[in-house]
This record gives sequence, structure tokens and C-alpha cells, in this order.
Amino acid sequence: MKTDIHPNYNTGIKVVCACGNDFVTGSTLDSITVEVCSECHPFYTGKQKLVDTAKRVDKFQARMAKAEEASKNRKGKKAKRAKADAKKAETAKKAPKKAAKEKTAEK
Repeated sequence: MKTDIHPNYNTGIKVVCACGNDFVTGSTLDSITVEVCSECHPFYTGKQKLVDTAKRVDKFQARMAKAEEASKNRKGKKAKRAKADAKKAETAKKAPKKAAKEKTAEK
């Protein structure tokens, strides 16, 4: 190794997490601050924790709930076709009656 070109490696550097956990490690930095550590990370704890500073997760969940509600109220193609077929059948039933009335009126 060349001398005087490498950073100093400090042992005993304190790492502080946003959850309040702290531990000591070695680093070239003087202090380290992290948002998620092994004490609060969902992979290690099995609990879901969302780090959301701009409320993006809440906005996304609200948007998905709104879309789901809209999809419940929406009618599908099958329902629309059934309604159209029923309407056609109803007009077909009325049409022969009108033709029969016209024939009796002509006589």
C-alpha cells in the first residue's frame, strides 16, 4: 500500500438508527446515521414498516381503493350484452302485435 493516500480507518464508530437502536462498527466515516437497521428492518422482524416521508404509500392505497370501488360499480360486457339482447327481444315481441293490429285495422 502506498502511504498517505488511503483514508484513516476508525474503529469504534457509533451507528445510530432512526428507531433508536445504536451499535459500534468500523468505518472511514466519523459517524453514521441510518433509517433502517437489523432491529427494525421487516426482513428481520417479520413486521411491515413503511418508511414514507411524503405520504406516497397513503396516496397509492387511497387511489387503489378508489379504483376498486369504481370496478365494483362498473358493468361488464356480458351485462351490457344481456341488457341489449333483452331490449331487442322486448321490441321483437311488440313488433308482431303491431303488425297484427294493423292487419285487423285494414280489414
